Amino acid sequence: MKIKVGFGFDVHQLKENLPLTIGGIEIPHSKGSLGHSDGDTLIHAICDALLGAANMRDIGFHFPDTDPTLKGIDSKKILKQTIELITEKGFAIGNIDSTICLQKPKIKDYIPEMQKVLAKTCNIAIEDLSIKATTTEKLGFEGREEGISAYATVLIEKQNG
Repeated sequence: MKIKVGFGFDVHQLKENLPLTIGGIEIPHSKGSLGHSDGDTLIHAICDALLGAANMRDIGFHFPDTDPTLKGIDSKKILKQTIELITEKGFAIGNIDSTICLQKPKIKDYIPEMQKVLAKTCNIAIEDLSIKATTTEKLGFEGREEGISAYATVLIEKQNG
């Protein structure tokens, strides 16, 4: 069995009066992610990691922010399409490990729901999807509440056949 590892990173500005979507769920907050899609930083990092592991470039190549059909799209749809791309190349997800960086709001209570939603979207077991959250101790753009970032590492496995 051949395995590959991929790493993804994404960042979005936080702006007043926008919805905050992280990990496929909306989280109540006065600020939300500014983006061409729904701005789901976590899903975007996961997509980049999956595409990178399969040597298929990045999310911007497959889902450019210049494409008007992607304006406001639910990032879970992008994730499903990304999984279809790696599946066509003969890969399946082994596991996902991710970290969300933002100062506020605290999201630890939302992580189980994110895991449930993303595991279903990815068609993997919740045990194969780790989501962690951290602040940056008020340092940097995350600490100043100007933005959110997310990191993801994935393992994909080449399927027989």
